[in-house]
Amino acid sequence: MRRLTPALALGALLLTALPAHAAEGPAHRESYGTKAPYAPQQDPHGYQRPPAGFEPVFTENVSRHGSRAATDSEDGDLVLALWDQAEAEGQLTGKGEEFGPTVRALEAAMAKVGYGDLSGRGKRELADTAVRMQRRLPALFKEIADDGERIDVVSSGQGRAVDSGTAFTDALAEADPALEPLIGPARTDKDLLYFHKAAGGAAYRDYIAGDQRLKDTLSRITGRARTRQAARGVLRKIFKDAFVERITDQVGAAEAVYNLYAIAPAMIEESPGGAGWGMERFVSRTDAAWFGYLGDAEDFYEKGPGFADSDITYKMADVLLDDLFRQVEAKRAGTSRLGAELRFTHAEEIIPLAALMGLPGSTKPATPGEPYTYADNPWRGAAVSPLGANIQWDVFRKGDGWLVRMLYNEKETAFKAGCRPVAKGSAFYDLDELERCFGRR
Repeated sequence: MRRLTPALALGALLLTALPAHAAEGPAHRESYGTKAPYAPQQDPHGYQRPPAGFEPVFTENVSRHGSRAATDSEDGDLVLALWDQAEAEGQLTGKGEEFGPTVRALEAAMAKVGYGDLSGRGKRELADTAVRMQRRLPALFKEIADDGERIDVVSSGQGRAVDSGTAFTDALAEADPALEPLIGPARTDKDLLYFHKAAGGAAYRDYIAGDQRLKDTLSRITGRARTRQAARGVLRKIFKDAFVERITDQVGAAEAVYNLYAIAPAMIEESPGGAGWGMERFVSRTDAAWFGYLGDAEDFYEKGPGFADSDITYKMADVLLDDLFRQVEAKRAGTSRLGAELRFTHAEEIIPLAALMGLPGSTKPATPGEPYTYADNPWRGAAVSPLGANIQWDVFRKGDGWLVRMLYNEKETAFKAGCRPVAKGSAFYDLDELERCFGRR
């Protein structure tokens, strides 16, 4: 969800001169949006076997960084300033009395981890994904070790992406120590894995900064009466009604509470005893769902399928899709000595790539004039790009035949409509067919 501006933050603290008198687990996963923690979407024992005679020869991924702390203390500072004043005036509810100490402890934990940095859960998400990759392709990693093939590691260069790569490769080396000398060194490629901030994202940044249709559409969505109703619902769990009525920016204050609710599951390992922060005490499921929808709407229009008559939000992901193909094609041509290509990036890259590739949930843009809603569009941030989200291609060879299988959040996933698998219902695609389907020939 869009960060509170300094003006909004200040406005939320301006009270009229009257006399003084979200869950840790997946109970409602959608409400966390793209801050939902990672979970693999398929039992690895259920993966299809490749056609007879095909052996794994290469694997590659694009992974979002794992669970992290909030990027700064702004939300906590805002709500704690309100809480301190309400406490001094005797304007806290029973639950509200628990809110301040909980938020202070959560903020202290995030400051200790480092704002924006990987949490314990985030490191574990990436490590576990690496171990599952090694177990999925034991023959490949044995061949990599036996033949001395390299494992290339590349990231956006941002701290949490770099650390995600380290957590992943450390776990891979621990699972198979023979791989350790073949990994890295890690390198940075911002054009590839931070393209929304690189030269290739210039037109996109103009769209975010100045597109009037985008601004009008998001204002229309957030300006609904339900937003004000949800905001009051959130605040009334913490503050007494008289105090809530004096908050001039109720939506901004409630957003700050919601943002803390949404980030809390990512910080579960830093909670007392690892038991969780219990932020769902302060935000009802219905109110969390609404604020989750508002966050999803913003991400849908700013990073995802967006408007049906424009590809500005995802066209720049071409560079990443091209690299996925390029690595496989180099392997087939015999010009690559890589056994694996491991990439670590951000939601701003995963979400456009999913839209460009037509991955499940990212196939339907919104008709201009008809705003995105949950009722008529399957796009959900928690499914498209949770923390630790990943797209993996496994490559298999038999003589001159080359097959590719795609996993999306570790679930075998069909390529876009129009791409034909080797057999009906198969997860495997001929590389030549994928090149045809994606217009590379």
